[in-house]
Amino acid sequence: MNIAEQVKGLKRGTVEVFREDELAQRLTDAAQEGRQLRAKLGMDPTAPDIHLGHTVVLRKLRQFQDLGHKAVLIIGDYTALIGDPTGQNATRPMLTGEQIKENAQTYFDQAGKILDTSPDRLEVRYNSEWLEKMSLMELIQLAAKKTVAQMLQRDSFRLRLQKDIDVYTHEFLYPLMQGYDSVAIQSDVELGGTDQTFNNLVGRDVQRAYGQPPQIVITMPILVGLDGMQKMSKSKGNYIGVTDAPSEMFGKTMSIPDELMDNYFTLLTDIPAEEIKVLCDGSKTHPKEAKVKLGKLIVEQFYDTETGEAAAGEFERVFAQNQLPDDMPEIEIAPEPIMASKLLVQCGLVDSGGEAKRMCKQGGVKVNDEKIRDPAMEITPTNDMIVQVGKRKFAKLVIK
Repeated sequence: MNIAEQVKGLKRGTVEVFREDELAQRLTDAAQEGRQLRAKLGMDPTAPDIHLGHTVVLRKLRQFQDLGHKAVLIIGDYTALIGDPTGQNATRPMLTGEQIKENAQTYFDQAGKILDTSPDRLEVRYNSEWLEKMSLMELIQLAAKKTVAQMLQRDSFRLRLQKDIDVYTHEFLYPLMQGYDSVAIQSDVELGGTDQTFNNLVGRDVQRAYGQPPQIVITMPILVGLDGMQKMSKSKGNYIGVTDAPSEMFGKTMSIPDELMDNYFTLLTDIPAEEIKVLCDGSKTHPKEAKVKLGKLIVEQFYDTETGEAAAGEFERVFAQNQLPDDMPEIEIAPEPIMASKLLVQCGLVDSGGEAKRMCKQGGVKVNDEKIRDPAMEITPTNDMIVQVGKRKFAKLVIK
């Protein structure tokens, strides 16, 4: 691809590029000099599991790799000890070194499902390499690069102060230190969600202050979750995890509102824009047909084509033809009466007793195809009893 085509491809699905002309020039210079651009993504290891919302920016990073450039994944093990403001009017809890290490490894393993992990295409750095060695004088010099008025341009700081909620001095250091990461690794490009725009733009200013060309900042949208309302989040239960089973991944995709399909096709697949228009036009493509294609593509990314086809077939059998899935987990259990809520937990169909009670009251629980609305109802397990939660979770009981 020529430079104009590269820029067009890299702009796909983005919110903003700071700045497009600089991106084109940087790509041109790299091609002429025969060097790789260094495309940076910072990862604050506060949560170990990746869902499709996280893959939006990872896929953009992979585009740079596919153009021959190097992705630099920054594990914020040092900045995680400080805690970045979440925008929820509070500060993040500080993690232990062991928690950070575990989360970082899980993140790297899961990000490897998207990124090219070969040494020529991926560099992984921990920002404790340079931040831990920073002297007090160096920290003061870094802090002098931005004014308090500039730092208060960040929405979360300003809103908290307006509501008389404390903003701690150390929180001002976070964007500065993240910006210094760009200096330390000589970043050409930094990627992030729109929630990281302020921090990433601080990186441009810090690089200028240290005599480096300012990085291009590319921001990606926050993926809306399966509920069609809030951002995808594990805590909200509206997510598709990259380690979900194929049938779960496909089934969740089939549940998304029709109006999200354009967004999902654009951000989560490589299908050309013209084809997406056809797929998302109800007069040309039935919404179910479009979702089946989307579901297959998402499963294929993390498994393979055959698995995607199998997941689609399984979905058709279970939901369209009201048959049971082929791969139900078998749960060994004693033949003694047990409360419905405890049975759901024991089968691993819910994470807690509270969730079990909620699902029962919402009419989302069946035992041998009969709805169980009372979470305290006693059930006597029998061989081959089928327990179901929602539309996609099943378990078969096996008496010990």
